[in-house]
Amino acid sequence: MGQGIKVGDTVAITATVRKRVTDDRVSVLIPSYGQPHSIVDSTPHISSGQKIELTGEVVRVDDDTVTVGGKDLGITVKHSAVRLITSYVAPKRKTQLVDKA
Repeated sequence: MGQGIKVGDTVAITATVRKRVTDDRVSVLIPSYGQPHSIVDSTPHISSGQKIELTGEVVRVDDDTVTVGGKDLGITVKHSAVRLITSYVAPKRKTQLVDKA
């Protein structure tokens, strides 16, 4: 699943809702993270056990882990827990035209 992930890629993590903590926060379980994580979600009808997709940008890649940053993220998970959405493409350099006159 997490093959070919590099820094700058946009990835998704499928998390499971544990419970609603407050009116605007939900506790979720993230695969291979090892502890509950709280995110902002003001959806009125969300239930325990429901799957939710979290997206973020890859900040760091190690041998077997990926660090994902974003609005509600800042976590390090295994490669198998992330799914590539869009691959980062570096901007192209503009070549300067030389006028031969």
